[in-house]
Amino acid sequence: MAASAFLMIASFMLVLLLISHPLGKFMASLIEGEIGPRISGFERRILGLAGTSASEMNWKQYAIAILTFNVLGIVLLMAILLLQGVLPWNPQHFASLSWDLAFNTAVSFVSNTNWQAYSGESSLSYFSQMVGLTVQNFLSAATGIAVAFVLIRAFARTSAKTLGNAWTDLVRITLYLLLPISLLLALYFVSQGVLQNMEAYQHVTTLEGLQQVLPMGPVASQESIKMLGTNGGGFFGANSAHPFENPTAMTDMVQMLLIFLIPCALCFSFGRVVGDNRQGHALLWTMSLIFVVSVVIVMAAELQGNPHFTALGATSNFNMEGKETRFGILASSMFSVVTTAASCGAVNAMLDSFTAIGGMIPLWLMQIGEVVFGGVGSGLYGMLLFVLLTVFIAGLMIGRTPEYLGKKIDVYDMKMTALAILVTPTLVLLGTALALVSPAGLAAIANPGAHGFTEVLYAYSSAANNNGSAFGGLSVNTPFYNLTLAFTMFFGRFGVILPVLAIAGSLVAKKRQPAGNGTLPTAGPLFIGLLIGTILLVGALTFVPALALGPVAEHLQVWLAK
Repeated sequence: MAASAFLMIASFMLVLLLISHPLGKFMASLIEGEIGPRISGFERRILGLAGTSASEMNWKQYAIAILTFNVLGIVLLMAILLLQGVLPWNPQHFASLSWDLAFNTAVSFVSNTNWQAYSGESSLSYFSQMVGLTVQNFLSAATGIAVAFVLIRAFARTSAKTLGNAWTDLVRITLYLLLPISLLLALYFVSQGVLQNMEAYQHVTTLEGLQQVLPMGPVASQESIKMLGTNGGGFFGANSAHPFENPTAMTDMVQMLLIFLIPCALCFSFGRVVGDNRQGHALLWTMSLIFVVSVVIVMAAELQGNPHFTALGATSNFNMEGKETRFGILASSMFSVVTTAASCGAVNAMLDSFTAIGGMIPLWLMQIGEVVFGGVGSGLYGMLLFVLLTVFIAGLMIGRTPEYLGKKIDVYDMKMTALAILVTPTLVLLGTALALVSPAGLAAIANPGAHGFTEVLYAYSSAANNNGSAFGGLSVNTPFYNLTLAFTMFFGRFGVILPVLAIAGSLVAKKRQPAGNGTLPTAGPLFIGLLIGTILLVGALTFVPALALGPVAEHLQVWLAK
């Protein structure tokens, strides 16, 4: 089993690096604006139709454009969900969503969280799935990548005032990056058996003579951008555990690769644009080391299983509750790490059925900000925040002014960095505390004790970090959870984006100083170790007490009761 685990992890990382490297070069050309005149003319026509210009913006103008664009997206998507009952492409005649569920879903998909307090095949029409959710899958992904573009430009440019144009970046990312790849992926998924049609649900008779309803719908087109854009919202309630979304072991591996593809490629883009590929490689090493260790821990925990089952004569190979037999323990474990290391949230197994430690690692990966590859854009700028914090701490240790890529890191930069890093833990801990002291929050908990606490903690960690996966066992389709989680998702997204853009505005105006004898090297093993240590330290200071009350306590209860 150890050999199988090693082969799976090694092959995954090898293929990921091979396919993300050329994509990183292409994305670097988008960041630097190196496109042909015909494409530029096409962009100008699109921006002209939208009534916007292609002139470059400062960070405040960029932030206003991004915030306005996404707020309008929330309004439009909420209107679609509230009017679903009278809109076309609704062969099942689904009624409109309640106002609180519609609001929660709209904020969820616009913020790239894709938290789902409903089951898609029994709640949403094809119009809502395609025109509402799938469109936002593209636009929310483009938003995250655009913010990463801005921060990369801030490090690459010197003594400048502008960081690019938000509308141009959104158009380029959507048309030249997300759409072409998603189209090819949708065709591949169809070839593997993923549904793609507009038919009404099929009523069939099983071999046992029973009647069953088979859901239909445009699944493949949503599945491709769901994974590529690290959105995670499934067409079906079972998400990527459903055979109509993820039919084979091959599609399962492809989906995991897609989740990490753009985040990994952005590291190569970063090194290329700033003129030092070693910087991008250092980020990749940091992410890869944390990822591999996390996968190994989850695989070991799930293979070990529950000691109570072992005492009854079962072996670790029977620890299959909540997992699909076509994937098995190893693939289910790695999928859970991939989807929570990135801000995806798609699942191919029920995390609520994992062991305490097997469920704690995905929870912790979200809580540190999903900086291990992370989501489309958000992983890179989240990791760069930790880089700035590491540089600042190292500067204090050696008594020198901290700098990164030749740019001085001043007090304003560190204030914005601290704000961006602390906003999500604040939302997670306050939201969890509110749910645990509120009658409406407690009423939704089906499992008592440490496990029930973990379910609530996981829900707010998922929402604040724009992941969208859930432990299960929590009845969240209530006004209390719909509204509090929507608030958490919105500020967890834009409460980080705005400080990141402010940091970019500060850095782009600074000159790049040449490296001297006192400059801290930021591309070697020492810095990688410091960066990993900083990430672990911040995670320990903010979430260890909460984790001790949840998965750690549950683990001790299970094994001490053995």
